[in-house]
This record gives sequence, structure tokens and C-alpha cells, in this order.
Amino acid sequence: MDLRIFTEPQQGASYDTLLKVAKATEDLGFDAFFRSDHYLRMGDGDPMPGPTDAWTTLAGLARETSRIRLGTLMTSATFRLPGILAVQVAQVDAMSGGRVELGLGAGWFEAEHTAYGIPFPKEKFARLEEQLEIITGLWETEPGKTFSYEGTHYRLADSPALPKPVQEKVPVLIGGHGAKRTPALAARFADEFNIPFASVEDTRRQFDRVREAAEQHGRSADDLVYSNALVVCVGRNDAEVARRAAAIGREVEELKENGLAGSPAEVVDKIGRYAETGSSRIYLQILDLSDLDHLELISSQVQSRLS
Repeated sequence: MDLRIFTEPQQGASYDTLLKVAKATEDLGFDAFFRSDHYLRMGDGDPMPGPTDAWTTLAGLARETSRIRLGTLMTSATFRLPGILAVQVAQVDAMSGGRVELGLGAGWFEAEHTAYGIPFPKEKFARLEEQLEIITGLWETEPGKTFSYEGTHYRLADSPALPKPVQEKVPVLIGGHGAKRTPALAARFADEFNIPFASVEDTRRQFDRVREAAEQHGRSADDLVYSNALVVCVGRNDAEVARRAAAIGREVEELKENGLAGSPAEVVDKIGRYAETGSSRIYLQILDLSDLDHLELISSQVQSRLS
């Protein structure tokens, strides 16, 4: 089971804070550092220091780390034109020496669009599909040839389709809870399917849908990596678990029900239940980015028991 660290910087984190977490992620042996792609805090609380841009952040981290994978859960298709996003991701991949992964979603948080003057179209899913066609098409175009695309929402003519990523193929992540369109999109484009904040039962149900869609598309269901994203709150004892839950404004029992919470043994046991669904990777949502001791505990007492 791969464990990856997943951060939500819009809740309050500077680049320097993210750099500390990313370096701890690497030093403690985790597989990857991922971040969300949002420009506005969700819920009440201090909005300082304000948002950081996902791909600007990852570009910096690409030069400050050497081993961990870097990516987004999920880049919002509403924030960037697909041709420009293909350039950005390819460039950060080169800056990292080939360690980038692209999670791409339709976008959903209307308030952040309003706050920063970003259009919030109604036909988001159709735009996401076209973006995936364009980005993968640009990267797959042979050097020396051009790429053109005529869609409903985007048009490209004679693009040189440059730059190319360093990796032969940048892994593409698609995720969500949708019962039909999401599995179908994953079957066409995804190297990994991720379901966020889902129970074991809902995870199994959604993975089965994606597997079926992959087979219908002519792919082996095992071509895809299946993963979860879950909030994590681990403590050496009940008091430490309660302290960490309070620090992120959550209740312990709710976290145990909807995430990975409790003692290391409890968390290892629950991860095992997700593994039984076919999940081979978990993105641990870390909400208190100042608590690096939490990462050390997870590394020494949880990750060590899963290898």
C-alpha cells in the first residue's frame, strides 16, 4: 500500500509551509506529495495567508525535492486552458526530472470563481472531457508533427505540441463519485482512479463501476491503479487523537467513521479494509500542516506496518 501526503493549502498555508511538509514527506519515506487546486478557503476561519497556485507550488517543489512524486488532487479544468496546462505540466515534469502526475477534475467550487473573476461554465463535464482529449493528444503527438483539435469548447490548429514531458507518459488521475460518466471517462483516459472521502462500501461499489467501464472500453480493469483520499488523524493514545481532531475542528468518532483516525493499529486495520476493495494507494489528507510530528508518527507506526 502506497501512502501519499495530500494537503489543502487553501485552508491556510504559505509556500514555505508547503515546502516544509514536502521535505518531511520525502525524508520520512512517503511516496508522494499532492495538493489541492483551490483559490478560496472553505468554511469559517482565518483566510491568511491566502491562496497559493497549485502548479507554481509544484514547480518550486520540483527543484527542492529529489524523490517523491508530485501532483494535484485535482487540478480544476475551469482554471486553465488545456493547451497551457499541457505546457505547464510538461515543464514541471522536466523541472522534477520526471516525477509529476496530473489529477484533473471538472471544478465545482463556484465561490472561488466569483472571488477571483474566473468563468464558471455550466457544461463543466463536457469541457473536462475535451481538456483530457487535448492534453493527452498534445503529449502523444510525435515530435516534428502537429496537433489540431476541433471541439465544442476548444479549438487548436497546427500546434507544435511542445514541450514534451520527460516521462514517457505522465500519469493521469481521474476521480469522483459519479456512477456513469465518471467511470466512462476514467476508462478512456485514466492511469489511476481515485475516490475521495468514501466509505469502504462506497469505494468497492465505485471501483466495480470503473472496472466494468474499463472492460467495456477494451482495457483490462487491472490497467488502472485504484486509490482513496481520506482525512487522517493518528495518535499514540486517545488524548493525542482528541487533540489532533480538535486542531482541525473535527470530532474523533466522526473521523473514525469517515476517515482514518485512532491509534496506529486502528488505522492500519482500516487501511486493510480499503486494500480488500482493490485500493493500492491512499492519499492521507493532512489538515494541520504545522504538525510535522503527526507525519513522523504515521511514517514510523503506520507506514512501517504496511510495507
